[in-house]
Amino acid sequence: MAISTLTRSTPATGSSQVIRQPRKKWTVGKIAAVTVAAFIAVLWLIPFAWATVTAFKSEADASASKVSWFPPSGFTFDAFINVFQAGNIPLWTWNSLYTSAAITAITLVISALIAYALSRIEFKGKKVLMVVIIAAIIVPPPVLMIPLFYQMLALKMIDTSWAIILPQVIHPAMVFVLKKFFDQIPHELEEAAVMDGASRLRIFMQIVLPLSRPILAAVAIFVFIGAWNNFLWPFISTNDDSLLTLPVGLQTIKSAYGVQYAQNMASALLAALPLIVVFLFFQRQIIKGVATTGLAGT
Repeated sequence: MAISTLTRSTPATGSSQVIRQPRKKWTVGKIAAVTVAAFIAVLWLIPFAWATVTAFKSEADASASKVSWFPPSGFTFDAFINVFQAGNIPLWTWNSLYTSAAITAITLVISALIAYALSRIEFKGKKVLMVVIIAAIIVPPPVLMIPLFYQMLALKMIDTSWAIILPQVIHPAMVFVLKKFFDQIPHELEEAAVMDGASRLRIFMQIVLPLSRPILAAVAIFVFIGAWNNFLWPFISTNDDSLLTLPVGLQTIKSAYGVQYAQNMASALLAALPLIVVFLFFQRQIIKGVATTGLAGT
């Protein structure tokens, strides 16, 4: 078995101590898992790479019958220029950014409070409420579109930012995930705080939330991504051009004269670019949330 060495200095004597640590062996199962993961990654990267290449082609090369990774006329930014000229990309990006951020913040507050109550407080109807939350997870969102639209219409919120934000702040799945995590926090910590005279709200704010940073970060990222990608509800609830989100706005600039492959791929890349940046910055939190907090099983 291979051995790796670490050198540690001893302050008292000034000498160094060699620590031998066994290296992890590559077993057959581990090699197979890495191979399968790499194969799946390649399968995902091929369409993404093709979309990226197509976005930098001219429309003539993109619509040509012959498939080619390297266009005969070379790469160009024409598709991106056309998208920026045809639509208000900065405004739509800002609309998506602040509505997604607002949805994420409100969802975290509501979901965390509900999850903590379900995890720690005994009250009448708790089991019924838990069943309702679990049942709500399996309800397809399009089923709720018409009732939500009439509700926003009755509240006179259609064509406002609140019409986009409010219907998306209820996430039963996130409540379930947070409750599952709160259940794992030792009760002894809260019992000690109660003996010191801490209130329920103080325990929640100063003990539970700091211990829940990994799951809160993971939930925030997943909610933000879902809100950013949401097309159907913002499309239904807004008609004002100044309120369009990026996915909705990009759909309004498509030409009626046939399919423009390069422009479509450029629009898709512009919509996905912020999410790619979010993942690159927070990939550790996403992976940790999926691996250790039960998100993979919900």
